[in-house]
Amino acid sequence: MAAGRSSPSEPRSLAKLQSKWFRSTGAGAYVTQDNVLMSTMSVREAIYYSAQLQLPGSMSAEEKRAHADAVIREMGLGDAMDTRIGGRMTKGISGGQRKRVTICVEMLTRPRLLFLDEPTSGLDSAASYHVMSHIARVAAREGMTVVAAVHQPCGDVFDLFHRLCLLAYGRTVFFGPASDATQFFTESGFPCPHLRNPSDHFLRTINKDFDEEIVESSKARRKPAAEAIEILTDAYQSPAYSEKTMDRIAEMKGIGGAPFRKREQASFSTKLFVLTRRSFVNMHRDIGYYWMRLGVYLGIGICLGTIFYQVGHSYSSIQSRCEVIMYTTALITFMAIGGFPSFVEDVFRRERLSGHYGVAEFVISNTLSATPYLAVIAVIPGAMLYYLTGLMKGPDRFAYFVINLCMCTLLVESMMMIIAVIVPDFLMGIIVGAGVQGVMMLNGGFFRLPNELPKPVWKYPCYYISFHKYAVQGFYKNEFIGQTFPSDQLVEKNVTISGLWVLQEKLQVEMGYSKWVNIAILCGMMVVYRVLFFAIVKIAEEVRPKLRGMRCKLCK
Repeated sequence: MAAGRSSPSEPRSLAKLQSKWFRSTGAGAYVTQDNVLMSTMSVREAIYYSAQLQLPGSMSAEEKRAHADAVIREMGLGDAMDTRIGGRMTKGISGGQRKRVTICVEMLTRPRLLFLDEPTSGLDSAASYHVMSHIARVAAREGMTVVAAVHQPCGDVFDLFHRLCLLAYGRTVFFGPASDATQFFTESGFPCPHLRNPSDHFLRTINKDFDEEIVESSKARRKPAAEAIEILTDAYQSPAYSEKTMDRIAEMKGIGGAPFRKREQASFSTKLFVLTRRSFVNMHRDIGYYWMRLGVYLGIGICLGTIFYQVGHSYSSIQSRCEVIMYTTALITFMAIGGFPSFVEDVFRRERLSGHYGVAEFVISNTLSATPYLAVIAVIPGAMLYYLTGLMKGPDRFAYFVINLCMCTLLVESMMMIIAVIVPDFLMGIIVGAGVQGVMMLNGGFFRLPNELPKPVWKYPCYYISFHKYAVQGFYKNEFIGQTFPSDQLVEKNVTISGLWVLQEKLQVEMGYSKWVNIAILCGMMVVYRVLFFAIVKIAEEVRPKLRGMRCKLCK
């Protein structure tokens, strides 16, 4: 086990680590400083689902459960197994227990290389020792290499470290066996006082955040921390000590060991099933994700249904029907931005970092799990709105109405997934999504007729890119084809206007294809958005390490 200490001004390399090697070989795991977990899951469920995703398909479900139970008990979480993790909305387990759950998730596969970013934060001294000692025992038994960034470890935890790396503002102060650190500081003129924890002494010596803080020297005078860092750094870089460091590195290289092999993982179908089930359960339990939106949709349906109650079949009802369709498309699809998937930037990224699954499994499982809830959102409020307003009767007409509405909400959620990757902040993502939706509405063909749109930019290409165009025209065709309206504008009596004339002349709807083609276009756009999400994630994984490397070179 190795430990490191970084200063506040130094780039947090562990927190930014995203290695393709982790994902390709599955031999490494990374425990982030932040406890990124699904708040709706219990401790047992969180570990079980992770076990099903990570452990090989050759293991049976009972073996995976038994292994997960053993890891949970090893981390002292047996009494909290059935407690929800909790979050902002609900009270759950404590912060220290969340940290242990995060470690459990990554310890399931006994990785060959384990990175721990502040694993003892949120834990008391006893819990810190038990957790780190367990990790040390597993590492010794399984042949694991553990690299941990620990801030202010207690004496018992410090004694577990085999090697120690001390960093102060980007400079290496010490690297070598942890047992040699006290002697190194003593020889450099900064001995550890009697009965003081060595780790506390080291950190106090190299911390210059507070200018008034000074450190004790073996001499009669006292020295500032900045000067102490210079002395220690020079001592570490001295020829005598550098020779020792090179000998240790050569010794470590000579140890050898079994080569890293690609870890056997669960099959694609297993991961897809587990992710779909987990996502479905999460959406069911998260009140704000779909159920609150359903309540808002019901309110919108009641409002529109009562305001436009039984619009009838007069000539004036043409305008009312168009307005119902316009508000349905605008309001209900606009509210779908509430499905902004913030988990794309936390749970998804953390699990992708350690290679739990691929982007394809995530995209497909998210689509499968979200579709039933979106269907409920479309059917129940849609039925209230449809029959209260008195739109075109018929089961086939109603079925098309809810299918079109469901496709629109699914498409908006697909678009919000792309925005979630590009704009990781939740509030900013909602704002950007609302702006994109607003621009699309302006080109949807109901605020201004298609032939009246300025051709540069707004009609070509914005009008044809906006999904509102195809949704609204599908609704129009579904509503007006086969309808007739008595005219109150002509002198002749008993003259009727056909719905086809309304579509062609009044609404300027493209009649070269059926309403089902509009559904097919919406479905195709949804698929394109999901594919774009997949491509953006893949490109980001390739580009971000390069940009980070460029920033590091510029900093140097």
